[in-house]
Amino acid sequence: MTREFPQLEQDLVFPPGETLLETIEHLGMTQKELAARTGVSTKHINHLVKGKAPISPQMAISLESATGVPAGLWMNLEKTYQEYRARAQEREALREQVPSLRLFNVKEMAQYGWIAGGDDKVSVVKQVLMFLGVSHLDYWETVADTYATHYRKSEAFDCNKVSLTLWLRQGERQTAAIECKPYHADAFRNALQAVRGMTARLPDDFVHQISHLCSLAGVAVAFVPELKGSRVSGATRWLNPTKASVLLSARHRADDHLWFTFFHEAGHILLHGNREAFLDLENGGDSPTEEEANAFAADFLIPHGEYARFVKDHTLHFSTAAVQRFAKHLGIAPGIIVGRLQHDGCLPYTHLNVLKRRFRWGQHGTQK
Repeated sequence: MTREFPQLEQDLVFPPGETLLETIEHLGMTQKELAARTGVSTKHINHLVKGKAPISPQMAISLESATGVPAGLWMNLEKTYQEYRARAQEREALREQVPSLRLFNVKEMAQYGWIAGGDDKVSVVKQVLMFLGVSHLDYWETVADTYATHYRKSEAFDCNKVSLTLWLRQGERQTAAIECKPYHADAFRNALQAVRGMTARLPDDFVHQISHLCSLAGVAVAFVPELKGSRVSGATRWLNPTKASVLLSARHRADDHLWFTFFHEAGHILLHGNREAFLDLENGGDSPTEEEANAFAADFLIPHGEYARFVKDHTLHFSTAAVQRFAKHLGIAPGIIVGRLQHDGCLPYTHLNVLKRRFRWGQHGTQK
């Protein structure tokens, strides 16, 4: 005669001992008898029933023989229950970390899609942990210290340390996901020429196009909005000997600043080898390498001779029309010329800003 057993729902979470007790009671078997049938002590069976001892693989096989319930089901019940217990313990540990969320810009992170966010603070703690790649929020400084070592800018991490760390981490996540061909300097220079021309008339998906062009030359480019207090415009780092990364924050929202920063970071890649990393921070100072990158960006966007002639010809008056003609001649955005003139003191910062294109941040990058 076929035995019938209580319905065993594997998706319910309770100690396997409860099912074991129901099963032997259904069979009319005592705990002492089950112990005798499985070769263990009655005390051990009692511990199984009360959830004080786990069901081992060997015990599951013994229970299969003694009760007719498959060993796999006992093991699944045990696995599900132990995972449930671990998750419950984890949630309690996460709950204790909720006060530490005040250190992190979770609202901005959620706004930019870096984490899902939500009203459940315990869930948000878990999201931040997974974002940082650490098991406890106290360990976030380990990530910061790693970046400080990479960029050799330990002093930068003494101020706005959390925001800067989160920004670099998001950049790392984005660039790691970009597949690149091995780095080739000539291919990268060709990509830069294409991007330079793109500044004059941006396509709607310029973020994607720039990333694609540079990836073909071995450079992963990511647009990462700055978090409040990070005060960062860009960063350059080699992820491995054949793949470089460029991060751009579009910090000042204007095209002249964005493009200068991009070509400044590109200059680091072309001029300073594959073992260096650079952060472009507000009031970061000018080292020889920074000055070289500045010169590269300035001359790549506006050739020195052409710029000098333009300034000489229009010393007394830089009109909108004159800047637009010069920009068309060079094949670049007029805002870049305005920014250069303002930086060099040839034009007040209050003049011709109408020629600058402004960007706003969407969830997945800059938008016009």
